[in-house]
Amino acid sequence: MTKAMGQRRVALAMTIALTLAGCGKGNQNQAPPPPHVTVATPLQRDVVDWDEYVGRFEAIQDAELRPRVSGTIDRVLFVDGQHVSQGQALFIIDPRPYAAALAQARAQTAKAQAALINARSELARAEKLLAAQAISKEEYETKQATVRSTTADLAAAQANVRSAALNLGFTTVRAPISGRVSDRRVSKGNYAQDGTTVLTRVVSTNPIWFSFEGAESFYLKYMRQDRAGQRGSSRDTPNPVEIQLADESGFRWHGHMDFVDNTIDTNSGTIRAHAVVANPDGFLTPGMFGRARLLGSGTYHAMLIPDEAILTDQARKIVYVIGRDGKVAPRPVETGPQVEGLRVVKAGLAPTEQVVIEGITTLQPGMAVVAKRVPLKPRAPDTSPGSAPASAPPPSEATAR
Repeated sequence: MTKAMGQRRVALAMTIALTLAGCGKGNQNQAPPPPHVTVATPLQRDVVDWDEYVGRFEAIQDAELRPRVSGTIDRVLFVDGQHVSQGQALFIIDPRPYAAALAQARAQTAKAQAALINARSELARAEKLLAAQAISKEEYETKQATVRSTTADLAAAQANVRSAALNLGFTTVRAPISGRVSDRRVSKGNYAQDGTTVLTRVVSTNPIWFSFEGAESFYLKYMRQDRAGQRGSSRDTPNPVEIQLADESGFRWHGHMDFVDNTIDTNSGTIRAHAVVANPDGFLTPGMFGRARLLGSGTYHAMLIPDEAILTDQARKIVYVIGRDGKVAPRPVETGPQVEGLRVVKAGLAPTEQVVIEGITTLQPGMAVVAKRVPLKPRAPDTSPGSAPASAPPPSEATAR
């Protein structure tokens, strides 16, 4: 190889290197293309919040039957677990001793009546003799005292008759309420002590209570809503309650608030309450577990967007909206529960703004984007349960009006 040929090769290599370097520099100065995103206008709904609670069903009336007289169980007149009506006979205690006591009391009454008749007769004769001055006034007053004494004796005897009749009636133990009876705790031949021996238990079934406890924060929210005229207090207003059983997917049981306690438990920071629920077929049983949602607000206007359109920035919730210049801007928003599969936005968003719902993870404030507009549609029925928040008092779900 000649010297001239070597120089030409070196020059060619330098030319290629400079060309490649120039191409690389040009690529570095060229801006990347704007990202593609999908945007939509929020749905608008009138929304009512529902707060979620866990509780159990309780019988409104719960009676533990104990005898009011002592004696031997003579008959049991019910089948364990059956439905009984108020006043229905359940047990018979041997009535013979009490029937004999009633007969004796009636005999004492008859004796007292005879004594009173005789005393009044003697008093009438004494009045005539006193008028003829045939007896002293002292003797006449003694006859009057005898009449008063025998009158009192008759009243006491009549009271004994009533007491003996009551005791005889108490030998038939009747259901104090209508409801479902438990099993018998005694059998025929057992001795029952009045006021001590438990015979059975009867609980009412229709209607039934759903009892639960609410956090103090919820109680404060309700009180402030009541003061503002947004939602009546459940102490005075039958606010609706919907209940879901352990094996159910929807809230099919409906009732209304009936009671809120007058104090907050200082140990748990909660307040007791219960709702009344119709139970005509007796399906709901005392002690049964349930999940309830209680009307938690008045009606308010809200916008709905997908959960994936919301970013969390420390304690803030942020969405990206597209301005007129085609650039994205972050917007802090106040979120609520889910409605129709979408997240409620209570504040921070205008109804006409275009919200980025796809492609949000690569965005930076002020970035230009290529937007594809799509209509936003509900993703679930209005009755679908929402996700419960970790802290109170935000509602656990809501429904559209």
